[in-house]
Amino acid sequence: MFDERDLSAPVERVRTEHAPDALVLDVDRDFETLPPATAEQLGLVVDSLEPASYPESWLPADAPELLVQYASETFTVGAPGDGGVAWTRQTDPAVVLVKPRLAGSPESFVDFLLAEALVQIGLDAPEQFLGYFEQRYRDLTDAVAGRLDSAGTYQLAAALYEGYLGLHTRPIFAEWADDQPELHDAWVDAGERLQPRLADLSSDVASGRTDFGDAAELACSAIKHEIEVPPPFAALDTGAYREHGAAFAVEWAERVLGE
Repeated sequence: MFDERDLSAPVERVRTEHAPDALVLDVDRDFETLPPATAEQLGLVVDSLEPASYPESWLPADAPELLVQYASETFTVGAPGDGGVAWTRQTDPAVVLVKPRLAGSPESFVDFLLAEALVQIGLDAPEQFLGYFEQRYRDLTDAVAGRLDSAGTYQLAAALYEGYLGLHTRPIFAEWADDQPELHDAWVDAGERLQPRLADLSSDVASGRTDFGDAAELACSAIKHEIEVPPPFAALDTGAYREHGAAFAVEWAERVLGE
């Protein structure tokens, strides 16, 4: 199920700097959330497992079942929206999981995704948005009530957390221009590929051509790049959001989506 992955020299340097003990493993099948029985097989390749759990009081009554499971004591790894790379710090050492869906992708792009995961591990940030919002997840749910259902709120929360992480990783990626040019070029290229999709995003949301949650995913994923983020998401690409985090995100959601 899990095989240790050979890393390119640039990614190995990132691991040494940001997450020196982390394991990078290829997974033999795609997943969004690893089934608990499969996740527990990680115990065969790590020193220990310590599943994360969160208070039920952080969840609204209509929280998606996947989020309820994640908050419980069940050992789960990964969530929808993680893309081709997921990571967890519920193991010792931390683990980066590479999914088969990345087969055939440009090597430089895969290297960037691996480096990004290792940098995120080194931030010592929560691995999913519930640990970021904590009890404020209910506040976020209340702020968007009437505009987003429980699945849409989940999608928005995941996007908001991705944007917050991007504000912290972006300066690190920018510094790669000097000492990690291959990874820096891959980061720049990924940003340039996003730009055309952002051009009409504001009008697409206003006209209903794009769901708000989908737009939030796209815009917040752009924050980790040095490109312009369109309104109303531009307010998240700020020092205020970097400093105030979840509280700022809830206030922003209330201003943009509140009735």
